[in-house]
Amino acid sequence: MRISKPSNAVIAALAAAALFGASTPLAKQFVGDMSALLLAGLLYLGSGAGLALVRLLRDRGWHATGVAPKQWPWLLAAIACGGVLAPTLLMLGLARMSAASASLLLNLEGVLTALLAWMVFKEATDRRVVLGMALIALGALLLAWPDGSKLEVGTVGAALVVLACLCWALDNNLTRQVSSADALFIASLKGLSAAVINIGLAWAGAQSLPAWSVIGPVLLIGFLGYGLSLALFVLALRHLGSARTGAYFSAAPFIGAAIALGLFHETTSGWFWGAGTLMAAGLYLHLTERHEHPHWHGEMQHSHAHFPDVEHRHEHRH
Repeated sequence: MRISKPSNAVIAALAAAALFGASTPLAKQFVGDMSALLLAGLLYLGSGAGLALVRLLRDRGWHATGVAPKQWPWLLAAIACGGVLAPTLLMLGLARMSAASASLLLNLEGVLTALLAWMVFKEATDRRVVLGMALIALGALLLAWPDGSKLEVGTVGAALVVLACLCWALDNNLTRQVSSADALFIASLKGLSAAVINIGLAWAGAQSLPAWSVIGPVLLIGFLGYGLSLALFVLALRHLGSARTGAYFSAAPFIGAAIALGLFHETTSGWFWGAGTLMAAGLYLHLTERHEHPHWHGEMQHSHAHFPDVEHRHEHRH
């Protein structure tokens, strides 16, 4: 999987948001068939196993990962934060607070991703991007705000969910450091790691697998909404950086809510349309941004698969 232009990176980021957003209302249909922990594990399994199979078919075998030795610490740290710590913290938090309040708090991931990118990893930004990010974040908050309920702040559960958001924000920024490597390998490894942890915890709690008629659709949702979405997210990171990619990806809650409204006929209110307006305005600011100034890059490396055959005769343009 490759993209060559920043405009294509924007499309990749929005496609990642659409796939992940769609996975939420679709996965919700299976919540009653298994625990949240086991459901998360199966979604991650569909993501990791599906992408690993795609990579095998693409490369006609299992070839080099394309991850440089110096990139492995970044990748392993990203897996630990986003594939192990974050899901575990989220499940622990959900056991101590309402799902509605936890959903609201999860929108902090995009904001924390951008803050880390700007303040810690020193990504360049401007006021237009900051304003767009603020509008998208505000729209996400309005969209997730539960009618007639209050956010449970100051509790252990809320603290655990905020820590989960911080871990995912770290994951996004750490993955940015290895985004030049094979996106399919990165996404499949993260998915399989998260699947092992979540399913292992579910089995430790004496939870049994549902029928295959349920497992099959869940694995497919995981492959598309978690796996392919993450691979596109990694590709977008190469050209846009963590902050901008996270900003586009913040459209996911709106997309998921729109699908829930259109396909599953869920009721909505004025909050929905207000959130949609704010998020559309934020996306417009990002889509119309012009990030142009002279660049000088140091020595760079690239990696892609090669297959040894006699007909391998072409030039490389570096």
